[in-house]
Amino acid sequence: MKNTVALILAAGEGTRFKSETPKVLHCVLGKTIIDRVLEKVRDNFSKIIIVVGHKSELVKKSIENKKVVFVEQKKRLGSGDAVKQAENILRDFNGDVLVLSGDVPLLKKDTIKNLISFHKREKAVGTILTSEFENPFGYGRIIRDGDSVKSIIEEKDASAEERIITEINTGIYVFSSQELFKAIKKIKSNNAKKEYYLTDVISILNSENKKVCAYKIGTFDSAMHRSVSTLSEVERVGSSEEVMGINNRYELSIAEGILRKKVIKNLMLSGVTIVDPSTVYIEESVVIEKDTVIMPSTIIKGKTKIKSNCIIGPFSFIEESLIGRDVEIKASYVEGSEIADGAKIGPFAHLRKESKIASKVKIGNFTEIKKSYISENTKVSHLSYIGDSYLGKNVNIGAGTITCNYDGKLKHKTEIGDNAFIGSNTNFVAPVKIGKGALIAAGSTITEDVPDRALAIARARQVNKKR
Repeated sequence: MKNTVALILAAGEGTRFKSETPKVLHCVLGKTIIDRVLEKVRDNFSKIIIVVGHKSELVKKSIENKKVVFVEQKKRLGSGDAVKQAENILRDFNGDVLVLSGDVPLLKKDTIKNLISFHKREKAVGTILTSEFENPFGYGRIIRDGDSVKSIIEEKDASAEERIITEINTGIYVFSSQELFKAIKKIKSNNAKKEYYLTDVISILNSENKKVCAYKIGTFDSAMHRSVSTLSEVERVGSSEEVMGINNRYELSIAEGILRKKVIKNLMLSGVTIVDPSTVYIEESVVIEKDTVIMPSTIIKGKTKIKSNCIIGPFSFIEESLIGRDVEIKASYVEGSEIADGAKIGPFAHLRKESKIASKVKIGNFTEIKKSYISENTKVSHLSYIGDSYLGKNVNIGAGTITCNYDGKLKHKTEIGDNAFIGSNTNFVAPVKIGKGALIAAGSTITEDVPDRALAIARARQVNKKR
């Protein structure tokens, strides 16, 4: 936004979270609250200022953005005092300041854009983003004088008559920078909490006959304090859900539920079948192509891409992975891995980071793959551990096969050539190479390389004795 600065208030402790972690660092659908707020202003503002306070170093560390300037509110004396901390940075700035809380993760870019456009069009000194809540308890009420805003009354300071008002202050404003800091110097702390309220700026500007407006977005049933359980409810809630502030873990879950249901709905409308949306967790960063089926109780996170015609789940966890076409993943855990077309994973398999599974591979139940490449048509069907290994094409790994890759200090590699057949209960003491077409007898512990097409037997000879 030309000649506009974003000022984010993120100094609060968030005592109702009852957490050692600052409120704004709690996550909503895989991203921190503050990061979701930053997303809305990251690209379009000449400068972004964040007011930090409680455990400020943790908040600063979590934010990687060169445009962000931090200022600290050492004593939490209210929102007016928080804004005042940015005065030195903006002393010579002659433009508009967008002020918003660091705890509104559902806020939309378009709402910010429309608010600022309205403010400039009306040539106002201050503009408040407001909304109608059916149950406005806990929110500051908007006191109007026709089209102008006369003042904002906080819940604790409101009279019985004022508490009936349903138009509420969202805590999001646009101010003329010069007028904002002049007014802040005049704020008093004569209220129930003995704090300096930013909302008092409104009545101060009004007393000086300066134009203050309100930009109102849609009506919201703020029995937000009930679960939004269906997609139709998300539709009905409307746009005002986006101004919901997060004050405790229950509200955090409500916000996450709203986002999650939108993600799931968008996927279904794009051609993905999600059998039971109420049990599925999918983050916004996930890409899923059409005709894939997501079974119940499945979690998909991070920058995961799943191509078409897959069956994922039930009871599967996938994170930061690339899944090809026609893949089946049943009741399995996949992280940081690549799975090519036509592979079958699970049930109860675990693919750890840097595993690459080629086309038409079978990874069966109770098998773990770690940092390994499994070539086309190879089968690791059950009860095996394959770590730091390369398996060639058309290899059969018998049940209970273990690559002994760790010697207590270093990890070592096992290589198994194409068309090898590995008998059950085999141990490979790495580093070791198994040749193409080799046969390893069941129950062997292999400590030396095996040539191509050789039979290796590494076990004690059976002796039968009469009882």
